[in-house]
Amino acid sequence: MNSGIDLQGNFIKSLMDLGLPSDLAKAIWMPVPMILMIVAATVGVLTSVWLERKISAAAQQRIGPEYIGPLGLLAPVADGLKLVFKEDVVPAKADRLLFTLGPIIVTIPVFLSYLIVPFGQNLVITNIGIGVFLWIALSSVAPIGLLMSGYASNNKYSLLGGLRAAAQSISYEVPLALAVLAIAMMSNSLSTIDIVEQQSGYGILGWNIWRQPVGFILFWIAALAECERLPFDLPEAEEELVAGYQTEYSGMKFALFYLSSYVNLVLSALLVSVLYLGGWDFPIPIDTLAHWLGISPANPVLQMIAACLGIIMTVLKAYLLVFLAILLRWTVPRVRIDQLLDLGWKFLLPVGLVNLLLTAALKLAFPVAFGG
Repeated sequence: MNSGIDLQGNFIKSLMDLGLPSDLAKAIWMPVPMILMIVAATVGVLTSVWLERKISAAAQQRIGPEYIGPLGLLAPVADGLKLVFKEDVVPAKADRLLFTLGPIIVTIPVFLSYLIVPFGQNLVITNIGIGVFLWIALSSVAPIGLLMSGYASNNKYSLLGGLRAAAQSISYEVPLALAVLAIAMMSNSLSTIDIVEQQSGYGILGWNIWRQPVGFILFWIAALAECERLPFDLPEAEEELVAGYQTEYSGMKFALFYLSSYVNLVLSALLVSVLYLGGWDFPIPIDTLAHWLGISPANPVLQMIAACLGIIMTVLKAYLLVFLAILLRWTVPRVRIDQLLDLGWKFLLPVGLVNLLLTAALKLAFPVAFGG
């Protein structure tokens, strides 16, 4: 059942129906994905920052922000306004060009990655055939910006933080790619839309988490390391490196680091929900629910309700993963840098390779169950 919305096609068709030529309608559409991407990512960041404060407060038996708006909802907005109006200081002996470029190079790839995230069937800004590999490629750009920022700051703690960020990223991108390869092999596609559709039809029993439990754990650990969340926040460890690569930053440049960190967390949670938890798919198939209620699956009202609920399902699954990541931050101690690299190279990499080989063997042996 098609419960989705072809945003681009419907938008361009509506403009052409109003009498606009095809080329002009396409030109008007071009900035729309960028605006949608920035708005969605910003809302996700504001929500995540508020959740971080409230969940950490609950974990430590505190109340958290209460008086900055109802339930402290305006606390993230206050943070943003403070950073916008804060003085932007550049150290006297810093490399001014690299110092400015670093935060930009870190932030842009994370925002671009939202282009491939499907919130519903066909409700995706661009459904390209190599969607998940595009995300892996874009995520490998950010460490260059971190290393650049650490080097340009002319500060030993910043340089150490940048070097740690680069080493950590290289260690965990390979297991991440292996986990994605196993999913792509089962789905016969690298498109995020195809990966979700391959999981649909059987409800919760069809989700990839049951066929790829090792891949799910591998991907989640590697994603946390990519986001530099505790227990993997070695590049910015306050007790060791003051704040790592962002020690010398203030104002909007620091705000870009802060923003990209939370945007990346929400993005990783969305991708885990898409790759392993069925994306917009319901725990009980919509067709089955329609049959129980005596409604035709082709009913347009049911399709509209299913499309809206599909978006809610995607966001809800991502919220649960964000909740888990925040809870881990306040319950798990930080690992040492040698333990971090050992985990990536000596454990996750071999496990990822074995998981990929097992997936290939099971796909050949049981093609129906493993997407053959």
